Amino acid sequence: MINVVVFNGGRGARNLIPTLLSTEGINLTSIVNAYDDGKSTGNIRAFFRMLGPSDIRKVQEVMVPRTLPDYEAVMQLFDFRYGKEVNHHEILAGLEAFASGQSDNLAGVTLSDAIIRESLRVMMSCLVKTTRLIEMAENKQLDFSDCSIMNLIYAGAFLYCNGNFEEATILIDKLFKLQGTVLPTNNEDKKLVAIREDGTVLYSEAEIVELRSNSRIKKIYLLDQYPDRILISRMDISEIEAYFELMNRQVLITSRVQRSISDADIIIYSTGTQHSSLYPSYITKGLTEAIVANKKAFKVFVTNIGEDYETPSYTAYDFITGALRYLRIGAQEDVPVASLIDVALVNNCFSNKNIENYVMYNQEEIESIGCRIIIDSFEDTNNPGKHDGKYLASFIINQYLSHFKIS
Repeated sequence: MINVVVFNGGRGARNLIPTLLSTEGINLTSIVNAYDDGKSTGNIRAFFRMLGPSDIRKVQEVMVPRTLPDYEAVMQLFDFRYGKEVNHHEILAGLEAFASGQSDNLAGVTLSDAIIRESLRVMMSCLVKTTRLIEMAENKQLDFSDCSIMNLIYAGAFLYCNGNFEEATILIDKLFKLQGTVLPTNNEDKKLVAIREDGTVLYSEAEIVELRSNSRIKKIYLLDQYPDRILISRMDISEIEAYFELMNRQVLITSRVQRSISDADIIIYSTGTQHSSLYPSYITKGLTEAIVANKKAFKVFVTNIGEDYETPSYTAYDFITGALRYLRIGAQEDVPVASLIDVALVNNCFSNKNIENYVMYNQEEIESIGCRIIIDSFEDTNNPGKHDGKYLASFIINQYLSHFKIS
């Protein structure tokens, strides 16, 4: 059995993970940060004071086995969102009817599997009771508009697990008999913010993801609370940076994450949005130390194929050195490159006639980083800008076998 750990966001490794799951002899763990606060996830986070389930949910969705007796119904749950114009009291009453057993219908989905159905009743019962208590005590309503039903299920699991977000993800894992494991990097409810090189403050993870700019992000921070916009508006850029440095908090990896890294035979730093999905994971205290301590693991960095608005004009060199920068911030020491990355896989963008918006590279520049560089055509010819998951997975596994001369 080959233990593979992948660092990824909600969608960044969706071409890679299914192939790894279907590969015989692979035990897969996906490590994801849960700072997402956009749309209904942000509403859930604010209301229940919890981490965001969105990216965890997206990865777990691809791990639901097709052999699950209630597979189609479970997929309907993962896909379902309430409309933008909804009646709060009707939705809450519907959830309460399901939780109490008066109805078998959850958001229009009827589950035949008794274990799944009854487990979801328990989670929904926790959700409904807590929602009513908070609404009464704090004089506010939970916003159900455009809300994913799975986000509500995760909130119910979180409440059932006494506010332990990792335990909630494990509960969902066991309930749906997932083929792999998804773990949040940590259990601490922090807020992700950033500053661009032009001084623009991005006040949330959602703003990092959604606000387009040609100015690069200078640094990300984890804060206990979202910054006060009025207070920040009175500061100059040097004062904002000093304030964010003072308020920055370093979170600690969970014991499960530490064990998964320690047991890994292959560690993959996957593709995706860097400042919202990947860098926040790398700065988790204890994570870099665990990676360095695992001398037996083959450590692979995969560069993005296409540019995105988080990383305007980033080259392959920028992607690799950016990851190293944040991994070293997490360790708070200058860790050698060779302890973190054995090989970096760079897509040969020059094999494509139209290279606009592709991640470029200078071979001499990337070879100065200090790890082995492999340049190859990793792109899916049928899905431009995306990796060929089957080729990438087999390439990594073959490199691992060759690296350790395993036959």
